[in-house]
Order: sequence, then structure tokens, then C-alpha cells
Amino acid sequence: MPKNSVLKEQLSCTMDGMQASLTSELPPNPPTLRPYQLQLIKDLYTKLSQGYSRLAIVAGTGAGKTVIAGQICAHTHARGCRLLFLVHLDVLVGQTYEKLQAFGLPCGFIKAGWKEDPTAPIQIGSIQTMIKRPWWREWQADVVLYDEGHTTIFSQVGQQLLYETHPQAVHLALTATPYRLGKEQLGDHLEALVASPVPLDLQQMGFLAPMKYYGMPTDYQVDLAEVRTVAGDFDERDLKNACDRPELIQRIVEEWQRLTPDRRTIAFCVDVEHAHHVAKAFKAAKIPAAVVDGSTPIKQRQVLYEDLREGYLTVLTSCNVISIGFDEPSVEVGLLLRPTQSRALHFQQIGRVMRISPHTGKTHGIILDQAGNLHRLGFPEDVQTYTLPTSTEPNEVGAAPKKQCPACSRIVWSFIMTCPDCGHQWLREPTPVHTADLVEVLNESQQQIAPQDKQEMLRSFHAYRQQVYREQRSPNWALRLFFEQYSCLPEDVWCLGSTFGSSPTLEQKQAYKQYLMTIAKQQNKTITWVISEFHKEFGAQNWQKVFFN
Repeated sequence: MPKNSVLKEQLSCTMDGMQASLTSELPPNPPTLRPYQLQLIKDLYTKLSQGYSRLAIVAGTGAGKTVIAGQICAHTHARGCRLLFLVHLDVLVGQTYEKLQAFGLPCGFIKAGWKEDPTAPIQIGSIQTMIKRPWWREWQADVVLYDEGHTTIFSQVGQQLLYETHPQAVHLALTATPYRLGKEQLGDHLEALVASPVPLDLQQMGFLAPMKYYGMPTDYQVDLAEVRTVAGDFDERDLKNACDRPELIQRIVEEWQRLTPDRRTIAFCVDVEHAHHVAKAFKAAKIPAAVVDGSTPIKQRQVLYEDLREGYLTVLTSCNVISIGFDEPSVEVGLLLRPTQSRALHFQQIGRVMRISPHTGKTHGIILDQAGNLHRLGFPEDVQTYTLPTSTEPNEVGAAPKKQCPACSRIVWSFIMTCPDCGHQWLREPTPVHTADLVEVLNESQQQIAPQDKQEMLRSFHAYRQQVYREQRSPNWALRLFFEQYSCLPEDVWCLGSTFGSSPTLEQKQAYKQYLMTIAKQQNKTITWVISEFHKEFGAQNWQKVFFN
């Protein structure tokens, strides 16, 4: 029997047999897998036993993709097989190694600055370094794991492994989303997929934080008429002209202060300069902020992430750094400042604030979308199932914006300034800047709630607000209790009058202010947060009488 078939037969053994074979090899306290993670691995081995050898493993943010991978690596090692683990970012080498260490697995590295050991049964390889160190071509891997498979599968090294150097191996592509920009898709190279529960199910299980979303009204979103599409996504240079505008940057700072003051925040920017401009604006508003970009050394990045976690930083801005490989569950707010056509990137960015962090008091995540991505690409909670896209149904192909010539009616690309038929010339005018307030936007399940159900939900939410006030707990806990009952978050306006009714007395307002001040001291919040929460309960009128008299 060929070695590939033997491996499939070994890996497709029952889960009980797998776990028993690892008892003597794992460290005393290996990670405990959640029930759905065990089921995913069981589904994977069932597919292998059916003859598949090229599979996608879809596990969205918070589903524990690396832990799942670690368990697969442990099973492979226990069967005496060899495994090659591909990553495409430097920071992911260390994160992967930490997870595999938790399973007590011996690793070698194909990565600059890491010790090589070709005798190790598991090799963690960076695709950039692998191009320069070709010894892996002769290293007989039985299993190849592709981290961020929607990227690594399509790299030069990934394609060589699939079709040239290791075509007989089992190939497993790990990804949080199977979608990618461009014509070529995962389904063109893989045969099937296994998947974790979708984000809404993970939220209901308590493994992902519930979310609130705020976006620009449709008529006031960033004008992208003059932005070209290059390689399936918006051209970065054109985006800079549309998005890196002082008016827009100042507006997002103001909206952050209005909607999410004092919350740990990450911002997704168009380019490095844009990231610096956004951080500078927050600093000017006396809000601790910093920038992380591709040139930031890994050790310095870790310091910045720790400062964010500990509260020394409030806002961290970035360009193409914290969409992938950033794992700080305490972050509560994501600022979407870069328009994109990539659903994979969009969901990855939202996923950075969907992780749970009860020990920091986080009850939910919040997205402030100035880029219009929610309207363009949707919500993670609306994903009903995962499929394996192919080039015939790619799900991610973006079309360049077009316009019609007013003189001869010919349709041309929006970036063309002279009509090729009649010679009409478009004058390049400054892109209009819209600075309307952000408004709450609802995902599909929230929009389907019937009016009579909303009335019952409103009564429940008021009861929870009154309960947490009596117990002197943070008002955010009412959101957590509400989500546990209804699997969604309440509307913002429901806070108004929820604790004391529509005619609160001055004494009640003063007592509520003191309650908020106590919570703020316990949670290291500023007066801005206190005033924001006071506004939610009593409205924005006449609050000065309570605070300054």
C-alpha cells in the first residue's frame, strides 16, 4: 500500500484511538479541545478515509484554528509521520511554535533567525525563507499544513509543494475564510472542506463576543468614483486621495469620542502615512495612540500590544499588520478606515475585535466603519455556511468602477479622463468629503426581528439595566445578559430612560453619576466615559447641571 494511503488510514482512525495513542507523548496539561473542534477533526479524518487528500479547514476568528492545527500535528507525530507547517508572516512562526510546544511537539524551522534542525519531524517554514533554502524539497513530508491557506496555497512555494515536490502528501489548508480576491480560488486546488461553526453560532456558544456596528449612511460614504481597481481590490494610491483627508480623520476621532470613548481600539488604515495621520489626530485629542507597520520590529510590536492590553495605549493604528497574526482579545473597537473589495480582509479585520475577554470587562466588540465596507461586504454574523469557492464562482472578484460619457453615452472605466469615442474630457475635481454622524447598522438576523418581539426585548433590557444598577455592576453587563437571552445586542436608544423612567429626579441623576464614577475608578475609565454613559441614560441635555453644580 502506498505511504499516502497508509497515512490516510492512520489519520482516519477514531478520535478515541488517537487520544489514547498520545497519552504518553503529550505534556501534562495539553490544550483541551472544545466539542466542535473535536468534531471538526473527526470530520477531517472521515474525509481522508473517503480518499480525499487536499482539504480546506475553515475555522473563523475565535474558533481556535491554531489549537486545531496543533492537535492535527500531535496526531501526525504520534503516528510516526512527518509534517511541514507553512506560514507567510514572521510573527506567525513564533505563535505557531508556542501552540505546538503546548502539545510537547519537537520542531525545526525554515526561517531566518531560527535554528534549523532537518531531523525534527515537524518543520515550521516561512515561505519567504523557503525560497532561499531549498533543502525542504527533498524533505519527505507526509502532511503539509498551510496556515492562512487562502494566501500560502497560492504562493510560489505553495504551488511547488502541491504539484512538484510533494504531490503525494496530504495537503491541509487552514483558513479563517475560504474567500480570496482574484479569479483563482481555493476550490481550484483543493477537493473538499471541513469547517467550524459559523460566527453567529460561536457567539451563541459564548466563544465570540457579540458585536455592535456603526457605519456612514449610504449617501454619505467615502466617494470611490475615482478609485481604480487593481488586482481585484481598490488601488492604494487612489484610496489615499479619497481617505487620507484631514476632515475624515478628525471626524472619526470625534465619532470615537461620542460612541466608544476609552475603549481599546485598533484602526485599519490605507497606508503607513495615513496610519500616522490618524494616530496624530488621536494624540492631539489627548488620547494615547501609536502606530505599528511592517517596518516595526517584532519585539517592539509585542511591547505595543502589551501597552494596549494594559491600558497605557488606547488606540493603535496600522496598515496591513494587525489584520492577520494579531491576537489581543481585550481590544473592543475596530475602526474601518480603508475601503476594500476583499471579503476575506473585511472579515479578518472585524475578527480582531470579536474575541472574548471577560477578565478585562469586555462584553462586546464595536466596529466604526467609515469606509463603507459593511454595506459592501456584509457582516460575519450573516454567514450561514462555508463553501469552497472555485474560479467559476469566486465570491471575491471585484469589478473596476465605471462611468457613462455625458456626450456620447459610452461606458468607460472611471479613471479614464478622455472619452475614446467623442473626446469628451472630465475635469478632475476634488473628491467630496462627507462627515455625517455614524449610525448603527444591523446584520440580517437583527433586521428580521418582529416589532412585537422588539417590545418584549425592550422590557427585558430595561430590567437588566435596572438590575446591574442595583448590584452596582458596570452598565455593560446589561448588554451581556441581554445577549445571552436573545443572541443579539439591544439598540442604542433603548438605554434612554431605562433605569429611572422618562422623568428622573435630580437626586437620581446625581446618584447615577456617582455610580458611574465608582465604576470608572474600578475599571480605569476617564470622565469622558462617565459623561458618555450618563448621556445614554438621560440624554445629552442639561448634564452640566449635574456635573458642575
